[in-house]
Amino acid sequence: MTVKTILKGGTAALVLGLVGTAGIAQDGSSFTMRMLDESPSIDPSLIEDVGGSDIARQLFEGLMNQDAAGEVIPGVATGYEMSDDGLTYTFTLRPEAVWSDGEPVKASDFVYSWQRAANPETASPYAWYIELMSIENASAVIAGEVEPSELGVEAPDDHTFVVHLTQPLPYFPQMVTHTTTFPVPQHVVEEFGSDWVQPGNMVSNGAYVLTERVPQERLVAERNENYWDNANTEIETVTFLIINDENVALTRYLAGELDRTEVPTGQFPALSEEYPDQAVSVPSLCTYYYNYNLRDTGPEWAQNADVRKALSLAIDRDILVENVLQAGQIPAYTFTPGATAGFTVPEVPFASMTQEERNEMAKELLAGAGYGEGGEPLSVEILYNTSEGHRSIAVAVSQMWAQNLGIEATLANMEWQTFLEERGNGNFDISRAGWCGDYNEASTFLDLMDSNSGYNDAAYVNADVDALLDEAKTAEDPQPLYTQIEEIVAEDMPVIPLYHYTSVFMLNPDIEGWPYDNVQGNFYVKDFSLASSE
Repeated sequence: MTVKTILKGGTAALVLGLVGTAGIAQDGSSFTMRMLDESPSIDPSLIEDVGGSDIARQLFEGLMNQDAAGEVIPGVATGYEMSDDGLTYTFTLRPEAVWSDGEPVKASDFVYSWQRAANPETASPYAWYIELMSIENASAVIAGEVEPSELGVEAPDDHTFVVHLTQPLPYFPQMVTHTTTFPVPQHVVEEFGSDWVQPGNMVSNGAYVLTERVPQERLVAERNENYWDNANTEIETVTFLIINDENVALTRYLAGELDRTEVPTGQFPALSEEYPDQAVSVPSLCTYYYNYNLRDTGPEWAQNADVRKALSLAIDRDILVENVLQAGQIPAYTFTPGATAGFTVPEVPFASMTQEERNEMAKELLAGAGYGEGGEPLSVEILYNTSEGHRSIAVAVSQMWAQNLGIEATLANMEWQTFLEERGNGNFDISRAGWCGDYNEASTFLDLMDSNSGYNDAAYVNADVDALLDEAKTAEDPQPLYTQIEEIVAEDMPVIPLYHYTSVFMLNPDIEGWPYDNVQGNFYVKDFSLASSE
């Protein structure tokens, strides 16, 4: 059910100096939405961000899809069978599925694509996901120890795709809705190389096909007449506009140029009062956090767990969510969101403290480590990708550190792709991060704490956590193990959980079919319709 919280506050016209009618689609069969940044890639094997996944979900289709509630439903596969021991999954592909050039989608396309994602020559930033799926020989393939052909996938015939696992994963069917598992057309990739993702070259198997891409400006996709379920697709054109400034994006939404855009930080109360049928806030399976740089090349102070805990304690998360964000976000004291299926948020000591108690404890820990009043001065830098929302949070956090601990924090912002490279290379003191679940189970969050995780940007290493994560994968009830992991992480504090997201956006009220109840926020434009067209 959609939650639209209406709070008291000035109107959007007063706050932003805007006039106009919001959310009017440019024509009767298009959907246009804003993206903050250009995604580094729209190649399913190379995608590493939410924006890239949102695009790929319109262009490609995996074995399974999700419905409006986030439940797994057929995609290219009509269904699957699992062996009694849970180690083999056999997917049956629908014979009517074809690529946009008319070539049939075959089981061998999935074999090729999964092998390609795991192949170290591809250098996929999400290769680790193939390993996370517990596919036979995945670790060895990714490490370059065996050929990609040794990956535990096979195609006995054109419409049968078989996956062999090293251990049962009850949530495996959820994992194959992720973009890394989408098929790519081998005949096109081999013909065009890295240029296969360009308009005119790209061949895809989803409801839409790429027709235009202007870097840092827009991406346009048109309805794929060869899509197997094209008869039930209503929206003709999907457009993603790159708009870095969230206030400019809102202006364009209110002028009728966009059907969806994010609500600028702190403006949800006013917008929900002015536009109660368009301002939306729903739970989201995401965590906003800061990484410490725990590498040997990182700052010396970051090696001290007491300093890390002090900085975390001194952040008033209630102020962040109530005064800065103002859209129903949830203060985070542990990493995994409470909205995660089958997960109970564990109680950690500092979550139940008052902020005054946290501040006092922070001062004691900092002084005990030789910093702060009477000790060495401490200065830090917060790195974030360019966004007014990220800046607002960083400013608030830096002010709390200055006021409560006397710590000087400087802010550094970079455009998205440069930021990803710098963060991945460990060139930071503290870096902004956000993680949205790749599937709806706690391991999608806690696996980031694994020493070998591809997105362990803090470079956190704890053998106990690694062992507990391994044990949880085969546990009948992993919750007690997840609780232990969260408790260890809260004590080591390699990251600072700040809040659990809500998805906060403006949506054209004529758009029907938005999956409000899918906490992963995965949407398929092919499922949308326009109320005015009925």
